[in-house]
Amino acid sequence: LISGRLNPGSHQKVLMKTGLVLLIAGHLNFITGALVHGTVLRFVAAPRDAVSLQYVIANAASVAAALLTISCGISALMLSRYLAPAALKWALLALSACSSLGCLSCLLGLLVAIGLTLGNQGRALLAPCAVANVALAPVSRECPFDPTRVYSSTLSLWAVSLVLESMEIIFGIRCLLLTLELLRL
Repeated sequence: LISGRLNPGSHQKVLMKTGLVLLIAGHLNFITGALVHGTVLRFVAAPRDAVSLQYVIANAASVAAALLTISCGISALMLSRYLAPAALKWALLALSACSSLGCLSCLLGLLVAIGLTLGNQGRALLAPCAVANVALAPVSRECPFDPTRVYSSTLSLWAVSLVLESMEIIFGIRCLLLTLELLRL
């Protein structure tokens, strides 16, 4: 520490570690969102159903926030290598602020989606299945997916996404604070 501030060597190490965490968490969250969309939500999405529309919007926003987090992680890694360019510092400041706010809004959207799913016992997830008995649905042609585990799988993937969104918020704010310090703001 030099007069209460980190020296440039420690900035580089902290930025590199933060960037790597953001890059990994962003990729994992992107994959989780893609799995939820590909296995369940593409069948459930109905423009007239408010609950399924909320599911799709929350999941799409989560995937978009993951892409923003990946961009933030790449910028942090680049800045850890080249501390001099002011434009890169400002870009990282903007990306980390947008990523943190985007992830926060996605976290809230996913919490609402989980609450709605728990509140209606997954009926919105099983709406495309026109079968009266869910146990017989896998052998039925009336259901576009296997509904036996869709409720628990979707909730599990959303829980993983919540954890990843939380990590992205924490490390995005850390990146934001590091960039503020680098810019001496």
